[in-house]
Amino acid sequence: MSIVETALSFINRKEKTPQTGSRSEREAKIKDKAGLVINIFALLLAVNAYIGGTLSSTVMNNTIKANDIWNFYQAKSIKQTQYELAAQQTNDLVQSKKWIEKAASYEEGEEGKKVLFEKAKKLELDRDEAKKKSPWISYASTAYQLSIVVLSASILSVSMYLFWGSFAVAGIGLLFMIQGLFLII
Repeated sequence: MSIVETALSFINRKEKTPQTGSRSEREAKIKDKAGLVINIFALLLAVNAYIGGTLSSTVMNNTIKANDIWNFYQAKSIKQTQYELAAQQTNDLVQSKKWIEKAASYEEGEEGKKVLFEKAKKLELDRDEAKKKSPWISYASTAYQLSIVVLSASILSVSMYLFWGSFAVAGIGLLFMIQGLFLII
């Protein structure tokens, strides 16, 4: 039996008779159930925070890397243009041919403009994907925090409605988290 199944069976234990007893007895029953549930909700919140941090890092790092690559691309373009202009303005055919070859060399190779262009575009696509996911992960964090607050309130008010309501709020958080991970809609 998995941890989740154990937790759910613990939570779903129900008395066959309607709730009776004093407030402190009902409060003890809610506390028994709520302690484990708060830990599960906190775990979901922690995992969600990790995902959010990863997405934020991706956005920031890819933006910086793409900017660096675009700067390198632009520097190569400027040098290429300078060699092309120099080749056009000289009367020395041998020197002109060397400059045209040098200008062409900026297009190809491991650090050629074509490769740099593709690298920068890939980084920007990954960054944009992370930007689309980030708001959903933020919404999920808010929902998980609210579920913990509602669950805590259920203990204080000895309310099973609030106890089960916290599950609904956490469920909404889980839906937001899934949307943030997979961008389903």
